[in-house]
Amino acid sequence: MADKAIFLDRDDTIIADPGYINTPEQVKLLAGAGQGLNELRKLGYKLVIVSNQSGIARGIFTENTLAKIHERLKKLLAEEDAYIDRIYYCPYHKQGSIPKYRKDSDERKPRPGMLLRAAEEMNIDLDASWMIGNSYNDISAGKSAGTKTILVKSHTNKPVRNLADPTPDFEAINLKEAANIIKRELACPVEQAEIKQASTAEEKIEPEKTALEPTLPETQHPLAETAETESESQKLNDVEKKLLRETNKTEHLLEEIKLILKSRNRQDAFYEFSTMKLLAGVIQIVVLACLFVAVLYKMSPAEKDAAAFTAIGFAVVLQLMVLTLYIMHNDKQ
Repeated sequence: MADKAIFLDRDDTIIADPGYINTPEQVKLLAGAGQGLNELRKLGYKLVIVSNQSGIARGIFTENTLAKIHERLKKLLAEEDAYIDRIYYCPYHKQGSIPKYRKDSDERKPRPGMLLRAAEEMNIDLDASWMIGNSYNDISAGKSAGTKTILVKSHTNKPVRNLADPTPDFEAINLKEAANIIKRELACPVEQAEIKQASTAEEKIEPEKTALEPTLPETQHPLAETAETESESQKLNDVEKKLLRETNKTEHLLEEIKLILKSRNRQDAFYEFSTMKLLAGVIQIVVLACLFVAVLYKMSPAEKDAAAFTAIGFAVVLQLMVLTLYIMHNDKQ
């Protein structure tokens, strides 16, 4: 019996993608990646990474370096009790700078070569499997292989869609949400089967109920009574709708009046500020100036006490004026 699998892109699906990852130290798990993989494992899926790695063909890193990167990935996942069954990668690119890897390959996504090879080598049922990735190349590969697809829309590297790109079956923001989508889809067939069984049981019971119902005498006219009841109900509904419309109109009118009053209050406050409050502010500055002059007189070698007290007296009087203006302002509000 064939197994079912989740095919996963690597960069921006399981780990962060800063560009071409060419050292193990650059490997950073995305938030929720380990938990999402664990949830998928519990659902009975094998987990298989399928990743384009044209950096090898471009001479940015070697296959030995890539092996160390994947060892680092496995270690980080193990720390979260998650693991991958197998990793497939395509090192080829038709514009590569390394002759050994400079070619067009059927295993490079959007072609489904890696998924088909994994299905053959690992005995995987593609119809029961899923492809999860952050680009439309992943979705194209999954569709071509016959799997269901989920597009992970990264907030950092948003997928760019071309006119020829297929539509994913579902979209998610991370692996954790993708796992929840698959859970829901697995539960749907079971729920539909239960509903169908319940419906069949009701159909069997219904004829029995009909047979047990007594035949009504002709004088009762049940259809006429039903029609009369429905007519009265319709009239009540019409009255309720009319009352509701009138109530909505009244509420709308009250809301408009409230807004007008608020607007006028704001205008009054503005005008009050431009007169009394502005004058009070100017006088308050003069008060501070008087106090400053009084201090200067007091500290001067000539000790001009009379001038200092005069300045303080002016400050007190002016301060009382400021308080009076503020009180008048508040009373008018």
